[in-house]
Amino acid sequence: MQQVRLSEVEVRVYEAVSVLETRGQVPYPDLIAAEAGLAEQDVHAPLHQLTEKGLLHREDSPLAGLDFGPRWCARQPA
Repeated sequence: MQQVRLSEVEVRVYEAVSVLETRGQVPYPDLIAAEAGLAEQDVHAPLHQLTEKGLLHREDSPLAGLDFGPRWCARQPA
């Protein structure tokens, strides 16, 4: 399996998403930021970078008419 290089911030964001999912919480950007110890505006770029690297994927709100914003889910390595 090929190793993907991550910055320190990307690691913190990825780990925050994983921890939130493990707890059964929905990984919205505000919760990811709080878990990672970052400001909410500081997680947007790492979220997109992790998505481009195939480590996260974005899901939009599953309930029609209720939009709490995107949630980010970790992809488990195969």
